[in-house]
Formats: sequence, C-alpha cells, structure tokens
Amino acid sequence: MLRADRGWVPAVTDTERAPSTSDAAVFLVCSLASRLCALPLGAVLETMRPLPLVPFSGAPDFVLGLAVIRGEAVPVVDAGRLAGDRPVRAGRFVTLRAGGRTAALAVEGVMGLKTMGAASFAAFPPLLAGDDSGVVRAVAARDPGLLVVLDGVRLLPEDTWKQLDAAGAAP
Repeated sequence: MLRADRGWVPAVTDTERAPSTSDAAVFLVCSLASRLCALPLGAVLETMRPLPLVPFSGAPDFVLGLAVIRGEAVPVVDAGRLAGDRPVRAGRFVTLRAGGRTAALAVEGVMGLKTMGAASFAAFPPLLAGDDSGVVRAVAARDPGLLVVLDGVRLLPEDTWKQLDAAGAAP
C-alpha cells in the first residue's frame, strides 16, 4: 500500500491500467513549492517521511544527498529543482525505480492518485523542448496551476550514477 498524506490508497501494479480509456494511466500526484508533479505509479515503490541525509560531493545541485532506505544508500533528488521550481521543503520522500536502480524524490506532500489520459497533456512547451535530460516528460494545466510529469528513469544523469557506483553508494 502507498500512504497518501490524507489516508491510505491502494497500490496499483505495473500491469494495471485505469479502466476509462486505453491510453489512460495512473499517476501519484505530489506537491512542490509552487506546482504539482505527477509520477507514473508503475515506477513508485513507496512514500515515507524524510530521512537524514548525508551530502554527496560532486553531485549536481538538485541532489540533496544520500539517505539510507531499506538498508541501501539511495540518492535523494529535490523534485522542485528538477522540475524547474523552487527547492522543496521536504515533507515526504517518494522512492522510485530509476531503470534498475532506486532513487528518492523529496516533495512537499503527496496529494494522491490521479488517472489521466494522453489528452490531458498539452504539447510540450517550446522552452522546455530543449531540455536534454528528458526528466520532464509532459506538462498539463491543472487548477490552480501547472502539473509536470516526471520520468523516474531519468532522475539522475548517468555520470552521477557512475560517481555513486565508484563510491560504493549506489543501490
């Protein structure tokens, strides 16, 4: 089960889809400093209270450090900085599958689950289209503002994963 800030919500397996349309998917919606982000539920492992962080030298500025999660050293990424927002005041960590690895996103809060179809998302804004990291997968207008869909697989650049591997810290 995933715990949302406002109660328990059932976990959905990678193969489950939303029943409404064939192009619909389920997302975990989280709050950042001034916007919302959505994470494909199939990539989410769990949500938890923030844990103590150990700085990791040489990491990009959006990497807050390493946290010991389930006995593993896991990089923690500031979802606000990653999504082009202000840094978050971490109220929750969301652990994700990032390829064959695990990473955690620091978010301000977990709002809950939302089913969205491809029609929910606007064309990718031209200013973001040049983002070669590929972390921002899509953008949607939502009351009261912007919803950014993040791609968990691309949270950290490959050279950062290599640094973690070399230091013996990557899960």
